[in-house]
Amino acid sequence: MNTKFNQLRKSIRLENYNYSWAGYYFVTVVSHQRKNIFGKIGEGNVELFPAGMIVEEVRQEIPLHFPYVDVDAYVVMPNHFHGIIVIQDIVGDIVEARHEVSRSPRQAEPLPPEPTKIQPIGTIVGSFKSAVTKRVHDSGLYLQEKIWQRNYYEHVIHDECDYQKVHEYIEANPINWSLDEENTELRK
Repeated sequence: MNTKFNQLRKSIRLENYNYSWAGYYFVTVVSHQRKNIFGKIGEGNVELFPAGMIVEEVRQEIPLHFPYVDVDAYVVMPNHFHGIIVIQDIVGDIVEARHEVSRSPRQAEPLPPEPTKIQPIGTIVGSFKSAVTKRVHDSGLYLQEKIWQRNYYEHVIHDECDYQKVHEYIEANPINWSLDEENTELRK
């Protein structure tokens, strides 16, 4: 590992910000070496390849693994994924469930269920990347190849105006592919 490179690498994370806080997060995850393995753009629309379909399937399953998470606007592009990840505030939604069981007066009350531990955005994105990689490899695609770049980009969405800009950017991404900095065809 190149320690000089790692020392020069500047973090984009907000200082003193807890990335498990409820809120809206714009994330971008890019394929390894920006290879177009997820699909192609045809007439402003994304046509998903099998690996892109897997990205779509795993995206749909995020709330099954993280019940306090929603994926708002998103798009699977030829070599990256954009999405607005919403971490819900579940503190007020935790309900104690007590089971009706017959017990003698000497038996202790059952303990309330453990509250769900909210994972930070990095854990959610890491789980997503790992699940996609496993399914892509298990399907026989890109065996022994890396699927994703090492990290991901995230931006904390601060207000409605910021949300609208990000949402519009995601929606327009396929139409603007010919201008996208992630489009490796532009570098040829």
